[in-house]
Amino acid sequence: MEHKSTMRKIGAGIIALLIVTGSFATPPENLKNSAMEKFDIHVFPALPYAYDALEPYIDARTMEIHYDKHHRAYFNNFIAAIKDTPYDSKTILQIFASVSEAGDAIRNNGGGFYNHVFFWNNLSPKSGKPSAELTEAINKAFGSFDKFREAFSNSAKTRFGSGWAWLYLTSDKKLAVGSTPNQDNPLMDVSTIKGIPLLALDVWEHAYYLKYQNRRPEYVDAFWNVVNWDEVNRRYAEAIK
Repeated sequence: MEHKSTMRKIGAGIIALLIVTGSFATPPENLKNSAMEKFDIHVFPALPYAYDALEPYIDARTMEIHYDKHHRAYFNNFIAAIKDTPYDSKTILQIFASVSEAGDAIRNNGGGFYNHVFFWNNLSPKSGKPSAELTEAINKAFGSFDKFREAFSNSAKTRFGSGWAWLYLTSDKKLAVGSTPNQDNPLMDVSTIKGIPLLALDVWEHAYYLKYQNRRPEYVDAFWNVVNWDEVNRRYAEAIK
């Protein structure tokens, strides 16, 4: 059930990740002591800005359809999938830790719900810049910011079909980039890349087709104008604690 009166922006608070008990799997080792974003699986959060706030890079009509149709459908389907199951009382991170056991409806719709909330919050009309600490880590991992941007962009541009590109922190606290298919993410036990997500880019066609049609590389290049580096910096600072 949607609770519009309680809709709120994700990222308002930080909580320690809970360790899963019972029949659910334990989260990956690198997440046990990490502080993660508070995420209420029963709330469809408000978009943190107006539909036209990211113009001209992401157009208002795409934002409206993407958020209010695609994202909302993932949320509704996820809530329906977990209803009257043990997953209804678990955190999203606990669900992802054993999503291989949860079935496709929970995996796909839970991923679609979470990934989009994460995505909206790493976008902003005021882009900012990486913090000194994140810049140092980027330079160490990739050689320079330009090389990081190229690697991340290539992950997005070369993801076959639908999926996501990610900057994430590995279990040994190193930055890495990669991509996942469909609505998978690095928190899932089924993912080929695993770690704490810091930055995401949606490369499903519905994210860009109205404005860019088949020109995904153009959409990827435009993305860098609206990255919310304050949010990425916050995620990184929490992840390395």
